[in-house]
Amino acid sequence: MDWFIDGYNLLRRDPDLRAREAESLQAGRQALLHLLAGVARAAGERFTVVFDGAPRGGTPTPGQITVIFSRPPESADDVLERLARRAGAGSALVSSDRRVQDAGRRAGCAVVDGARFLDAVRGAGPDDAEDDDEASPRRGNPRRRSRAEVLAERALGRLRLR
Repeated sequence: MDWFIDGYNLLRRDPDLRAREAESLQAGRQALLHLLAGVARAAGERFTVVFDGAPRGGTPTPGQITVIFSRPPESADDVLERLARRAGAGSALVSSDRRVQDAGRRAGCAVVDGARFLDAVRGAGPDDAEDDDEASPRRGNPRRRSRAEVLAERALGRLRLR
């Protein structure tokens, strides 16, 4: 499965990664790529991480990870939307940005919130993860999960099973 990661969005969802970013952007990016490299090796998945801007120093790409830097006037969100449209169903998009999530769903991707993704790759169970759902009333069968939730859970299951 191809995973498309909103780099800085994910980086800023985790206290350890944020601390590394406080040292320098390069250190933060390296810490995120190191985390993803371990997941890629263990799960056999392919990751594309998209960051805003161009790197000042080289950012080596470890293993099954591709790093893309957007070029102005295009943002990382624009790149992620384009990648999601191109890949469509059978791929996963990781971002907490509502615009990017909506674009991923329209493209048929499994969409996973950044915090939920980090919980999965760090081994937290579904009961350990915080519930980020907004308190809005839902229509339909309250016991039946939405198609988007099922797709996201299947994608995360690929990371947990290996």
